[in-house]
Amino acid sequence: MNELLTTRQVQEMLKVDRTTIYRMLKDGRLHGVKVGSQWRFLNSEIDILLHGAPVLPPIVKKSPMPPSANKSDGMPVTCLQVVQDVSAEMIDVGAIITDNDGVPITEMSNPCRFCDLVRSTESGKQACINSWYRLSHQPNINPKFATCHAGLQFVRARIEVNDTTTAIFVTGQFYTSTTETAVQQRHIKQLAKTHGLSVAALSDAVQEIPTPSPAEQKEIIEWLKKLANTFSVIGQERAEMIERFQRIIHISDLDNSPLAK
Repeated sequence: MNELLTTRQVQEMLKVDRTTIYRMLKDGRLHGVKVGSQWRFLNSEIDILLHGAPVLPPIVKKSPMPPSANKSDGMPVTCLQVVQDVSAEMIDVGAIITDNDGVPITEMSNPCRFCDLVRSTESGKQACINSWYRLSHQPNINPKFATCHAGLQFVRARIEVNDTTTAIFVTGQFYTSTTETAVQQRHIKQLAKTHGLSVAALSDAVQEIPTPSPAEQKEIIEWLKKLANTFSVIGQERAEMIERFQRIIHISDLDNSPLAK
C-alpha cells in the first residue's frame, strides 16, 4: 500500500530514533512531505529501504563551492542538450543530465505526459530532484534500475571528466514489469494528494507509460552507457580546451608584465 506514514511509524519500521529520521531527510536518503507542521512518508519508499536497499550511512556533503568552482559549469550544456534530445526521441525514453546532487543541468528530453504532470508542481519537481539525488549516490558502479518517487523506473550512468564524476546521465520513465491496476491506482491517488494533482489526469496519462521487454531494457542500458561515455569525451575535450586557453592567457600576462620588458 502507498499510504502516508507518520514519523513515529517510520521510526518503528526502520528501528531508528527520530533524530536519525531527520538526518536521513537532510542527506537525501529519505524523502518526505510536510503536511502542516508534520512530516509524512510514502509507505512504498520505506518498503524499498527495508527490502530493496539498506539504510546507508549519511552522505557527507562538501561545503558549497562558489559558482566559478562548480564542476558542472564547464559542461557544454547546449551541445549536450542537442545530443540528448535527438537520442532520447530515437530510443523513446525520457532523459536528463543532473549534477551530483540531482539538480538538473539540462532540460528533460522526451518527457512523458505523466512526468510532466508530476513536475508541474514545485513539490513534484523537488521530489524528482530527490529521486535523481538517490540515483546519483547509488553505491553500485554499473547502471541499475531504481524506482523513483512516482513509481517509474529510471537508471543512471556517470559522466566523468579528468577521472572525476562531474554529472549524472539519467534515463527512464517506464515500468520494468506489469503493475497491478489496484496498486497503481493507490499510488496515483497518493501522488495526487501529495502534489495537489488531478487523479483523473494522472490515471489517463499513466496509460501511455510503456513497459519495455527485458531485451529492450538491456538495450536501453547499453545505449545509456554509450551516450554517457560520449558526454564524458565531450566534457573532457571541453576541459582540455579551457585549460589550453588558460595557459595562453597566463603566458600572455607574463609577457605583458613589467618584469618582461
